[in-house]
Amino acid sequence: MEDDAIKRALAPTLADIEKAKERVYTAAIRTPLVRLHTDEGPEIWLKLENLQPIGSFKIRGSANAIGQLAPAELERGIWTASAGNMAQGVAWNARQLGVPCSVVVPDTAPETKLAAIARLGGRTVKTSVKSWFEIFETRRFDGMDGHFVHAFMDRDVMAGNGTIALEILEDLPEVAAVIAPFGGGGLACGIAAGLRALAPSIPVYASEVKGQAPFSESLRADSPVSIDYTPTFVDGIGSPYVEPAMWDLSSNLLAGSLEVTLSEVAAAVRLLVSSNGIVAEGAGASSVAAGLTDRANRDKIVCVVSGGNLDPSKLATILAGGVPR
Repeated sequence: MEDDAIKRALAPTLADIEKAKERVYTAAIRTPLVRLHTDEGPEIWLKLENLQPIGSFKIRGSANAIGQLAPAELERGIWTASAGNMAQGVAWNARQLGVPCSVVVPDTAPETKLAAIARLGGRTVKTSVKSWFEIFETRRFDGMDGHFVHAFMDRDVMAGNGTIALEILEDLPEVAAVIAPFGGGGLACGIAAGLRALAPSIPVYASEVKGQAPFSESLRADSPVSIDYTPTFVDGIGSPYVEPAMWDLSSNLLAGSLEVTLSEVAAAVRLLVSSNGIVAEGAGASSVAAGLTDRANRDKIVCVVSGGNLDPSKLATILAGGVPR
C-alpha cells in the first residue's frame, strides 16, 4: 500500500504539467523539433533540449520545483546531487533567485559540467560514486543544509519535464513514438505522463546503454534488480539500480527499453554533428542511436536529445572515429 501511495504521489497529472508551464518558461525555452537529415532508418525527429540555456532539459524540472518554494525555504539555500546537468539547472534557477546553491557530485563527473556549475555560482563537493547514489535514497549528505532538489524522483520535477510532451504534440501531432534517455527515469516518465493523458496510443521508450541498463534488466526480471555499474562517457544515464518507486512508475508508464552499445552512441554523436550540426552528449545521443536501430519499429519517432554538455576531448575522440574510455 505504501508503494502505491508513493507511485500516486510521484505521477504528475496533466493539470500538474499545465501549471508547470508558467514556472518552466521563466527559465527554459520552447525547444525546436527538427527532422534528422539522413536517408537511413526510420523518419526521426529531434527534440533539441541541448539548446536550453544550460544545455540540458534539466532546467525545466528544476525551474518548476524551485519556483514553488516558499521564501523561508529559499533563504536556507538549495542543494542537489547531480553528475552535472541537474546541478546546472538548480544552480541557474538559484542564481536567478539570489540564493546559494551547493551540489554533491560523483568523483567521475566530467570537467565540462563541473566548470559550468562553477560559472553559475554553484559550490561542488565531490564524493564516491557509491556515496553519491545513496543520496538519491536518503536525500541527505553530511555538511549539506537547505532544501534538497531531487534530480528525478520528484513530482514537480517530472511535471516540469512533462512540458516536453505538450510541445511535441503541438509540433508533430502525428508522432508515432517517443524515445527518451533513462537515467533515474524522471525525463521519460514526465513525458509519458503527459502523453498518456493527451494521446495514450503514443508509446514512450527508454534508451539505455547495454551493460549499464538497470531499467531494461528490471523489465526482464519483472522487478527492480541491481547491476554491476561502471561509468562511461555516457555519463547522464545509467546507474546500479532503479529506485523502487521509480520502477513502479516507469514499468507502468513506459513501453519498454531500447538498449544501444557505446559504439552506437558514438556513431549517433557523429551523425548528429555531420547531418544537422548538433552536438549531443552521450545520453542525449542514446535516444537517436536507439531510434536508428528501428527497434521501435515505427516511423515519425521523436528522439529527445536531452543535453549537449560533452567534454571537447571526448567529442574530438568520437569525431575521429573512436569511443571515449
